[in-house]
Amino acid sequence: MEAVLDQPVLVLNRLWQAVNVIGAKRAFGLLSRGHASVVHHHEDDFRVFNLMDWVDFSQHNPPLEVMDQVHTPRMTIRLPRVILLAYFDRLPCKELKLTRNNVFERDKETCQYCGKIFEREDLNLDHVIPRDFGGKTTWENIVCSCIKCNSKKANRLPHEAHMRLIRKPVRPKWRPVISLVLGNAERERWKDFLDLAYWNVELED
Repeated sequence: MEAVLDQPVLVLNRLWQAVNVIGAKRAFGLLSRGHASVVHHHEDDFRVFNLMDWVDFSQHNPPLEVMDQVHTPRMTIRLPRVILLAYFDRLPCKELKLTRNNVFERDKETCQYCGKIFEREDLNLDHVIPRDFGGKTTWENIVCSCIKCNSKKANRLPHEAHMRLIRKPVRPKWRPVISLVLGNAERERWKDFLDLAYWNVELED
């Protein structure tokens, strides 16, 4: 049962925006105190249940998988996968980490020198001002570039290589980040509530 209660549950704020991921045990605590409701995808719609209604729904719609159910001495309850907070309507501010995938996302998989779109495996990251010139590994100095442009620019300033950026690199606006490496199961369950799942491996300077 402990393993089941450690299962991840997505938390939505009152405006249905994803704000956190918690364990099922804590989710049941929020439900029991009336601080949250269960959100369940049912017949092409989302239904919201308080704890007692969720218990009743579980009796008439028993879960099929062992890891989708919690047993008490008298009943079996479905494990909630998404809960909706009753009062919290803010978004936690977390700075978007400077990672390879996040730079690719910001630049829309587009080489910032030639303007062509590439698959991510065909893109590199380029320091606009090379590190040998004192360039830092920051949002304002890192862009995606294709292999050809990266080789052409080499360890030079853009104007020295007769190249020009198609847009100035900037730090993205702050946004909530679910700090969890999502598995395929969670990604599928939560796809209606998550825009992007970011890698959390930061670039080294």
